[in-house]
Amino acid sequence: MSHDAAFIALADPTRRAVFERLRAGPRRAGDLGAGLPVSRPAVSQHLKVLREAGLVRVERRGRARIYAIEPSGMAALREYFDAMWDAALAAYKEAVEDDDEN
Repeated sequence: MSHDAAFIALADPTRRAVFERLRAGPRRAGDLGAGLPVSRPAVSQHLKVLREAGLVRVERRGRARIYAIEPSGMAALREYFDAMWDAALAAYKEAVEDDDEN
């Protein structure tokens, strides 16, 4: 999974809202869209984009499709942010040490 695809997928506020509802655990598409100002087909399209970005997985249970967060997709995002955070902290440490020397 590319973190670029994940960021693009999560840039849409409705798609992000659908994704955030999965924090509570796996849910059906209809449940994910409940209360959102979009149609069922639109929710399905948002879920498709999230799946293609590697952020969501789907499992069939009878006629129902159950969506859940894809752990490997979240791990890739976390690795990206961890690397950014490590670089930011290293730069901050260097700046503080430079100030202490002056």
